[in-house]
Amino acid sequence: MIEVYSWPTPNGHKVHIMLEECGLPYRVHAVDIGAGDQFQPEFLAISPNNKIPAIVDHDGPEGQPMPLAESGAILLYLAAKTGRFLPEDIRGRYEVLQWLMFQMGHIGPMLGQNHHFRSYAPEKIPYAIDRYTNEARRLYGVMNRQLAKSKYIAGFEYGIADIAIYPWLRNWKNQGIDWADYPHLKGWFDEIGARPAVQRGVQVLADRRKPIVDDDKAREVLFGATQYQRH
Repeated sequence: MIEVYSWPTPNGHKVHIMLEECGLPYRVHAVDIGAGDQFQPEFLAISPNNKIPAIVDHDGPEGQPMPLAESGAILLYLAAKTGRFLPEDIRGRYEVLQWLMFQMGHIGPMLGQNHHFRSYAPEKIPYAIDRYTNEARRLYGVMNRQLAKSKYIAGFEYGIADIAIYPWLRNWKNQGIDWADYPHLKGWFDEIGARPAVQRGVQVLADRRKPIVDDDKAREVLFGATQYQRH
């Protein structure tokens, strides 16, 4: 059994989708990041950076429990555990890893800032909104060009790079994106979204999420001084 400590965010959904795709048994523990659950000592023992998701695989290497944080590392671990969604050949493997790193280094951070300044920042800062909206459009263009020549983001097989990227694009409307500008990416997005395991994965904890725009406590926990206290 794999214990999953998570919340319905793009990074959480990556792991939910991977577990559903692999058919692994798991149990979800909600970590309400708006309420500050991520700062509890029990969670910090698994995820020192106080970020979801994290897992504990009770059937880890040598049969010992395996705690692991960071969504990209978790995807790689589950791919290794199951032998799925990551090619064995060196060329194919590193093509997938290249696009997984693209998600971790660009899609997540830049779209996260896009969401913050467009939706959550207490004041509208035109420079920041333009900066991150333009970067979001640039990144969508990178993926659209890639998908003009390959079925999936890293080639012709579905893999962990697709699983990592898809949840971040579900909020495209609030990112200032017009799908008409990215037809190849839109086709990929629709295909991935139609997969039964993906549909199940994005519903995990979905009923627990609530808007934080008007929740002063959640805004302070997520974006205020609480983030920078020693825990």
